[in-house]
Amino acid sequence: MDKLKMHSSNLVDQNIDKLAQLFPNCITEAKGEDGKLRKAIDFDQLKQELSRNIVEGPQERYQLNWPGKREALLTANAPIAKTLRPCREESVNFDTTENLFIEGDNLDALKLLQETYLGKVKMIYIDPPYNTGNDFIYEDDFAEDVDSYVERSNQKDEEGNRLISNTESNGRFHSDWLSMIYSRLKLAANMLRDDGVIFISIDDNELSNLISVCDEVFGVANRVGILTIVSNLKGRSDDKYYATAHNNLVVYKKTNFISYGVPLPAEYLKDYKETDSRGQKYRLQGLRKRGNSARRSDRPNMFYPFFVNPETLEVSVEETEVFSQKVLPYLSDGEEGRWRWGIETSKDRIRELTCRKVGAEGRYDIFQIDYAEGIDGEKRIKPKSIWMGSEFANEAGTLELKSLFNEKVFDTPKPIGLIKYCLEHAVKNGDIVLDFFAGSGTCAHAIMDFNYEKNLNIKWIAVQLPEKLNEKSEVFNSEFSHIADIAKERIKRAGQKILEDGTCKSIIDVGFRSLRVDSSNMAEVYYNPEAISQADLFAQVDNVKEDRTEEDLLFQVMLDWGVDLTLPIRCETIDGNKVFFVADNALVACFDKSGNITESFVKQLAEFEPMRLVFRDAGFASDSTKINVEQVLKQLSPTTDVKSI
Repeated sequence: MDKLKMHSSNLVDQNIDKLAQLFPNCITEAKGEDGKLRKAIDFDQLKQELSRNIVEGPQERYQLNWPGKREALLTANAPIAKTLRPCREESVNFDTTENLFIEGDNLDALKLLQETYLGKVKMIYIDPPYNTGNDFIYEDDFAEDVDSYVERSNQKDEEGNRLISNTESNGRFHSDWLSMIYSRLKLAANMLRDDGVIFISIDDNELSNLISVCDEVFGVANRVGILTIVSNLKGRSDDKYYATAHNNLVVYKKTNFISYGVPLPAEYLKDYKETDSRGQKYRLQGLRKRGNSARRSDRPNMFYPFFVNPETLEVSVEETEVFSQKVLPYLSDGEEGRWRWGIETSKDRIRELTCRKVGAEGRYDIFQIDYAEGIDGEKRIKPKSIWMGSEFANEAGTLELKSLFNEKVFDTPKPIGLIKYCLEHAVKNGDIVLDFFAGSGTCAHAIMDFNYEKNLNIKWIAVQLPEKLNEKSEVFNSEFSHIADIAKERIKRAGQKILEDGTCKSIIDVGFRSLRVDSSNMAEVYYNPEAISQADLFAQVDNVKEDRTEEDLLFQVMLDWGVDLTLPIRCETIDGNKVFFVADNALVACFDKSGNITESFVKQLAEFEPMRLVFRDAGFASDSTKINVEQVLKQLSPTTDVKSI
């Protein structure tokens, strides 16, 4: 039941609404004195609407702007004193897997992963909040990074969720959504390889804004396509004007992405009616350009002659006694046309060309031989701009998840077929895929299935906020308190299903290292020693927080040093000290704090010739020992980079 306003009408709001009807382009968003967003009038634009002459005002420029954009850029660049803590008990095959599941705010996670995965991710897929008025978006505060400020500024709700409802009642502001997505895309772009690509699912509410943001972050020249995904062929009957049957997939590359194509659909094979002497099926495609821009005047350099051997119908671009029949690309109306290929391409691919007599007059024409099987045995074609099929339907995503849980546990899971189609033309064996809006874990599930079907090893990183499930929602049950719980359980069950199939040709990585975003392992004294008074010194002897383990420290060191977080880790005891070996000698770490790090112990470590070596300050027997250790390493393992915490 709606409540009475119990106050007089807000005439300003009414006037703004009236102007919005007359001049919708003059309505913008701005922050009020209380810092909250509200509708506002662009008075410079309104003056121009009401003037017969050009009105002097701020310099015009082509740009996307909104209240909070500068703060969003600031937060993308600001450092944070946080880390990723390993959760072995939540992981699968922790010691051997090359996949990561990170629980926490994706803004924090993207910052923490910058050093390690800078320029290493081949593909990103995300399905962010759509800003429909019924969903939640991340609320970022840019003034400080410490947890005390986060709580003080209501960045988290009473249950610890860093989310705000972006509903119709608060105007469903575009600025809120833009600030949220902008900072995250800025960080994500850094992680893409030069040949990398990002796919972003979105509906029509923020499509235009997302395109503008991506144009700015990735560059207009790197826009690959805006694809239409038919997700509900029947359409939503409760929509006001049109029964919406689709979502969008926005695709951008880093710089030089090249599509690997997708397998030729089985239904296309009926077009391959010809058979060569080897029994291979093919079809003939006319080399003459059809449709728009098909005339010589459109591309003069693509008008040139071929020469045909009348006996064998073989083709050449050079005239000889054998290749004597001249063929030019004339249109059906007799005008000069053009070929689809330039002459240099025709020279390089001449073996793909043949000649046929066409028409009642039996004139010669040039055709490309298009085989049903490619060079590697699989014919691949360009993906189309509309993706349509049962594998892309929302219903498929719901059924896939329900088949694992035997009940509905998530409202709107994406279908794994959508992700697989992205993988088909974007990745190769050994590539890394990132999804920092993991939701129910569709992307990780799809990659494991794809690896299983193709006998590949695509690695994945999934990030999901521990968003608390609404106890009143249809999907709530006592087993899962957060969306991240559903995702992890889904990945476990999907992996188990693959293993139980029994027809796998090789070992498929169905595990993941579970990591959690948390405050730094280091006590405040580590970052601000000058803030510690003399009276507090004895209480602050150790610069590591009491509740942190040596494995916690190891992962923070790996992050700080940019060491791959999925490398194999083993632990040995040497001279009574616990020593971690990451990928044998990529990183060697000893966090002993009992003063047992001696010169003889370090000499034993030097025999492993570690690339990186790290100790705990409290572990050295004395200050002189610490100095001597550096000298020992310079002599025995001069290439070792040694540090302490």
